[in-house]
Amino acid sequence: MLPTPREARALHEKYAPTAEALDLVYTHCEIVCRIAEQLLAGTALRLDAALVRAGALLHDIGVYRLYDRAGRLDHGTYIRHGVLGHEILRREGFPERLCRFCSCHTGVGLTKHDIRERQLDLPVADYLAESTEEQLVMYADKFHSKTTPPRFLTAGFYAAYVQRFGMDKVHAFHLLRTRFGEPELMSLGEQYGHHQV
Repeated sequence: MLPTPREARALHEKYAPTAEALDLVYTHCEIVCRIAEQLLAGTALRLDAALVRAGALLHDIGVYRLYDRAGRLDHGTYIRHGVLGHEILRREGFPERLCRFCSCHTGVGLTKHDIRERQLDLPVADYLAESTEEQLVMYADKFHSKTTPPRFLTAGFYAAYVQRFGMDKVHAFHLLRTRFGEPELMSLGEQYGHHQV
């Protein structure tokens, strides 16, 4: 069973430690869902739209576990938000195919080699988007950031950003860009009041 958008929102409300955290994380997930739906509408690929929607709406739910009692986000352990989200959804009884959207959306995928090489605070494993639905949500996530203030990112901006992690990551992003195209962000930016870089 996949959660409806209303049920996904209720899960955010259950785990968000503050109204501010809920606004930041849920709004981001909602935006990623809208980007994913836009990309989905523009592709001839046959995908499970309900799975894409649920995965997009819940992919960052683990971020809430990184807030301290004072409502401050621990940026130093942010890399763990995906595995924490996976744990939340598993405990809630959701299928693995949904839980994976949390643990397999960071960057353009994390490998065992990445974790060892960069000494990341994660269990050593491959966290790679495998299904086309997972790849689409991971890609859609690259176009919006929860920075302060939140902002939309162009494909060119993200390609330049990800280069710091190696040309293999640039190549992986290029393949996603070729496969899914680029979203139209201007109208979303106007609607949410978030700047584009």
